[in-house]
Amino acid sequence: MTAPAIRIEHLVKTYPAGSGQTKRAVNDATFDIPAGQIVSFLGPNGAGKTTTLRMILGLARPTSGSVQILGHDATKAANAIRQQIGYLPDVPGFPAWMTAPEFLRFAGSLFGIDKTTLNPRIDSLLDLAGLTGVTHKIGGFSRGMKQRLGIAQALVNAPKLLMLDEPTSALDPLGRRDVLTMIKALRGKATVLFSTHLLDDVERVCDSAVVLNQGHVLATGTIAELRSRYGGAHKMRLVTDGGPAHVVTLLQGEDWASEVTVDDDAVVFAVNDADRVGRALPGLLASANLTLREYRPALFTLEDAFVRLTEEDR
Repeated sequence: MTAPAIRIEHLVKTYPAGSGQTKRAVNDATFDIPAGQIVSFLGPNGAGKTTTLRMILGLARPTSGSVQILGHDATKAANAIRQQIGYLPDVPGFPAWMTAPEFLRFAGSLFGIDKTTLNPRIDSLLDLAGLTGVTHKIGGFSRGMKQRLGIAQALVNAPKLLMLDEPTSALDPLGRRDVLTMIKALRGKATVLFSTHLLDDVERVCDSAVVLNQGHVLATGTIAELRSRYGGAHKMRLVTDGGPAHVVTLLQGEDWASEVTVDDDAVVFAVNDADRVGRALPGLLASANLTLREYRPALFTLEDAFVRLTEEDR
């Protein structure tokens, strides 16, 4: 069995909160990050995501518990281990007077990478970031261009483990798409761990997720497992020839259906009593002169699971 890229056991981080009190930013967290996967730290602002990333990187010491990266204690890891890690903070800074190739050459020189290795790697990273042929200074880059350059910089040492803190949170839709495409291209080439509160990003690129709230781990698993395990009530998707508005009105008057929502031309509802739905629905539609076009189970979304988990944790 392949060893995890990261192993966290009973991790605690406390900070002074005044008047002799302490605040637990991370509270007895235990989880593994499988090697070779794209994994998200998923949680609302203040959940403890950045603090946990900082402890994994060795930038903050745990109050108690342990962190292992690539099989080594994070608090004692030698430079040789740290050189196998790439990192992009949530608000990266860049020298405005440099071009993208100049910046990547500078970053590579900090790792002592020789030019024969570094130059073709920079060409490859610029291509991955969509910055090939961009000659103007970084000071004139958009936020999305800077984020892509930041990921390229975090990859300049060809790391086994890449960690990104909220890489898409301040981007417009096109910028988010470009960064997510870049992250997705890394599948199988490195273990990628990124923190986010954006559920759509997780569903688009991640193999699995660690859900955090108020400093502790609520759940871990693949995206499909989280949907299945925590999605809530069984839901059905219904399409008729009369459009969704009329169906919504009909279902809202029935106690065997709840959480009625519209999804494009379909109506999605939670089934409170499967037997009664089977008996009542055909007659209900017939009474309104509606013809059934589609009726099937609705896929649970990660949002369904996330909302249920965080509401239960209040």
